Parts: sequence; C-alpha cells; structure tokens
Amino acid sequence: MSAQLRRIREVLEAVLAPESIELVDESHLHSGHPGARDGGGHYDLTIVAECFRDKNAVARHRLVYDALSREMGVDIHALSIKAYAPDEI
Repeated sequence: MSAQLRRIREVLEAVLAPESIELVDESHLHSGHPGARDGGGHYDLTIVAECFRDKNAVARHRLVYDALSREMGVDIHALSIKAYAPDEI
C-alpha cells in the first residue's frame, strides 16, 4: 500500500470512524492527466459509516472532503465517493 493510500485511510478512520473503507488507487488510468503529473492521485472510495445516517449525498461527500481537506490538491487530485450508512448495505 502506498504512503498516500495509507494516509488517506488513516485520516478517514480517525475522523469518520467508518465500519468499512474500500479505497482503490486508479491513478494509472489517468497517466498524462495534469493532476497525475503533479503527483495527485485519482481514487475511488466506498465508505460505510454511521455518521452518514440521515444525510443526503451532498452532506456525505462534504464530510469526506472536509476530513481530507489537507490531502485534496496534494495527495488527491480526483476522488470518486460512494458513501453509505450501515443499514444501506
């Protein structure tokens, strides 16, 4: 696991206390893309956490982006998010 993946997982675990995280580095699919050249990765995230209960998709994404605010634009260039409450899985 890369240092970036490890850091992203650690931040999400510390801030959102998820039941599960699936984080896939898809940077290789975007080689040559400006963000990839600058070192920012492209990631696909599926996350299940109690904090998403009774929140719409926009609020859930905001929670994830707020948690990863330091990583956005540095370690992360693009992030696809699928966020669920535990009873939705």
